[in-house]
Amino acid sequence: MKRVWLQDCNTAMKHIHILGISGSLRSDSTNTVILKTLGSLLPSDISFEIFQGLDEIPHFSPGIADNGPLSRFKQAIQQATAVVVCTPEYAFGVPGTLKNALDWTVATGDLNDKPVSAISASPLNSGGSNALASLLLTLTALGTKKNEGSALSVPNIKSKIGPDGQINDEGLLEALRMQVDNLMRLIHST
Repeated sequence: MKRVWLQDCNTAMKHIHILGISGSLRSDSTNTVILKTLGSLLPSDISFEIFQGLDEIPHFSPGIADNGPLSRFKQAIQQATAVVVCTPEYAFGVPGTLKNALDWTVATGDLNDKPVSAISASPLNSGGSNALASLLLTLTALGTKKNEGSALSVPNIKSKIGPDGQINDEGLLEALRMQVDNLMRLIHST
């Protein structure tokens, strides 16, 4: 397990744990490949996990009680120091399962003041810019901590992943390193 420790105001040590959320449910998703790659670029002392089970979260309705997957999702966010969301674009927006999961955090404030990075990826030249814009609006409504460096749009993603399923594009790898650096700055500024 990767760990890094920071001094907080009370001189207690704080473990950094980053949660990745893929907006795609496919196991071979390019969005999940991006998250795995970003996780490998983190400093060695930081733990990183990708949430599994987004499709098991019930449709948002304030009257529905927490079930297992919803509780796991909220707990994963609460335990995370920061969150990275990577999404494809469906019908010019974020996939419904991702938006649904994020809607569940509105009333609880689980993402309030949480450092975030928002990434969209698309096989098209647009890079999923509509999904990214929608995701950023939602993350703003949720009170997340972000800045102008907290967003990345990845066009033509399929040309940036080799036959081995790994990102082979140096420009994208550098852009992901910049996302990591920006996220670390946001974490250190809390």
